[in-house]
Amino acid sequence: MPSPLLRPITSPQSYWQTSRTHRYSLLFALPLLALYEVLAAVLPHDPRGGVRNGADVLLREAFYAVGGSHGGMLFGVCLIGGSLWLVGRDIRARGFPTRGRVFAGMALEAALLALAFGFVVGAITARLLGLLAAGASDGVAAMPLATRLMVSLGAGLYEELLFRVILVAAIGQLCRRVFGAGPLLAGTIAVLVGATLFSAFHYVGAYGDPLELGSFVFRLIAGIFFSALYLLRGFGITAWTHALYDIYLLTG
Repeated sequence: MPSPLLRPITSPQSYWQTSRTHRYSLLFALPLLALYEVLAAVLPHDPRGGVRNGADVLLREAFYAVGGSHGGMLFGVCLIGGSLWLVGRDIRARGFPTRGRVFAGMALEAALLALAFGFVVGAITARLLGLLAAGASDGVAAMPLATRLMVSLGAGLYEELLFRVILVAAIGQLCRRVFGAGPLLAGTIAVLVGATLFSAFHYVGAYGDPLELGSFVFRLIAGIFFSALYLLRGFGITAWTHALYDIYLLTG
């Protein structure tokens, strides 16, 4: 008897289509948000305040600039409320019940992609530069294990939200609407610019890496791969792939 995970999904769409919908993608990412926020709340804070993922801080600062002291609440309402609205809209539009085995398949897929990710991107970087680049930054590597776990979860969630969902989409729309680029050219420019900014982001702030060509190229290639994965497999699987890879890198 075949495994339940391998049986066809009785729905208008295959697993590959279903797992990319807002319902599955956003609900699959929800545990990342919950685990990250719980760890950020309970971990000890140093005199400068709690450590949080840099992309999370950047997004929150934008909301604080708009909402003042209520910026944090506004950020949470937009993030959770917007996600639930998209999930509800998807459920109403598609109708068929939510199936747990789809989430199980997504978890397995993300785990396998995370295992393969470092080897593939590392091999490409090694081929280009003659070295295997990219480890955790010294500042992050020196943190306690629980803090490194929290930072890894936040990277998967907030870096994908900022650099893939928001930034790549915004650059693509700018190229198409303002400069009249076609879909392929606009997408290519968006991916390359987004990947460059994603790589550069890792060298900013108190816990950033010292700038080195090898690690910069590694992260540039990683940004391109994550963008391609996001376009092909959606936000949920990309966020978990990124988080699981970072967990392996920062806690291994």
